[in-house]
Amino acid sequence: MPPCSPLDRTANPQHTLSPMDLSALQHLLGLAPGRRVACVGDLMVDRFVYGEVSRVSPEAPVPVLARSHELMMLGAAGNVARNVAALGGEVSLVGLIGGDAEGNEALRLVGEEAGVEGYLVTDSERPTTLKTRFVSGGQQLLRVDLEAARPVAGEVEQRLVRTIRDAAKGAGAILLSDYGKGVVTEAVIAVCREAAAESGGKLVVDSKARSFARYGAVDMIKPNAAELGHATDLPTETDAEVELALAKALDLWEARSILVTRASKGISLAVRGEAVRHFPTVAREVFDSSGAGDTTLAALGLALAANAAIEDAVAFAQLASGVAVGKVGTATVTPDELVEAALSAHMAPAEAKVATAQRMVDEVARWRAKGLKVGFTNGCFDILHKGHVAYLAQARAWCDRLVVGLNSDESVRRLKGEGRPVNDLESRALVLAGLGSVDLVVPFEEDTPLKLIEAARPDVLVKGADYSESEVVGHELVKGWGGDVKLAPIVEGYSTTAAIAKMAGSKRLGRAS
Repeated sequence: MPPCSPLDRTANPQHTLSPMDLSALQHLLGLAPGRRVACVGDLMVDRFVYGEVSRVSPEAPVPVLARSHELMMLGAAGNVARNVAALGGEVSLVGLIGGDAEGNEALRLVGEEAGVEGYLVTDSERPTTLKTRFVSGGQQLLRVDLEAARPVAGEVEQRLVRTIRDAAKGAGAILLSDYGKGVVTEAVIAVCREAAAESGGKLVVDSKARSFARYGAVDMIKPNAAELGHATDLPTETDAEVELALAKALDLWEARSILVTRASKGISLAVRGEAVRHFPTVAREVFDSSGAGDTTLAALGLALAANAAIEDAVAFAQLASGVAVGKVGTATVTPDELVEAALSAHMAPAEAKVATAQRMVDEVARWRAKGLKVGFTNGCFDILHKGHVAYLAQARAWCDRLVVGLNSDESVRRLKGEGRPVNDLESRALVLAGLGSVDLVVPFEEDTPLKLIEAARPDVLVKGADYSESEVVGHELVKGWGGDVKLAPIVEGYSTTAAIAKMAGSKRLGRAS
């Protein structure tokens, strides 16, 4: 154990802290591989059934979901473990399953998760917790739960205790997920505290309970603002209210620190003997908040296991949660996604629109899941002029989100000849991204954007009316999957070639004078 524990650091005199910068993030990500985390608690299987709703049932005033596909994922403590592994940690997962088909599904899902060691205990007297969500257009229509929430006892509880002792050996952090389904008993809490003391790791509790006193002297408790308010009977809207509630909570509970997640208001942290610190959030589009708390817990625990400073651990957790809410279902996040998010947080809005092909695929999936129509166009856009602006505005009018494929400098040179482009790729990308009609700019190296079109699968493919439909690269693909090909009118008198010729003429006149 290091001589100075992350939770015992001297308070930072700055009570409001900035988002994590790239260098601190990369340093922490470099420490994460090989760090061991134990995830203990209620284990669930999350089932997401996706489809479209286009009519109401004639039998009752309810929507009819035309099922298209479904996803099965580990939830609760299982989702915490998935996220630890995705971020590069080694994780042991202790949970309870029933002797049923859902239990077999949980075993299968654990086996498929690289980096997760499953320590699942079977209780044939109860069902495996299953949550089924029905989703259309990015919105949950209904959730159906299968569960038994009675506390585990007897021989099953004893097996859980023995299993936790084995699974937590050498763990730098033990993460206890208490969803109130019966796994987290007094005996389980006690063995987690003992295991943390033996390994020198941190014990962090994420609980849905109204009272947190029963967890005793753990290193950290992680309620959300509503849970903190219920537990203390105090309001938790403003920073000042949260500070009062945290002060009362520290009087009520033995925990060494309390971290409260506050959705769009960020995160607040209280450590005994220190001033409360607030971590404002970076605004992000929230697509699905399912499992965001699990992602926060996983990133926090992995950072503490890597002996990160508490400020860095909280900022790391906040960054990871921000990425998770932009994904479908109880999603995991990867180091590459965190790096991109950290870069975006410090970028101007236009810079954040410039994306890789992989990010384009992820963004398009999110847009399409929300029922948005995706358009695609491409070009060199060397010297942006009035004709370009009108063209892109028309393209955007035909869709809800517009992706612009942008030829790289070398690609432009091959197509247009030496001396082109006049403006380099970065300049061209940022100018395009500054337009309100453009939602994403994706550079490509090839002579045509065919690979990007195949990856994006746009609903609308747009080119200028100086092309015929048969000349538009990718038209057959788009028409094949049911999309449209649109030809936008050209504004006469404006072209990059003419602009370059005009500039060249002006230079010659200048030399003559």
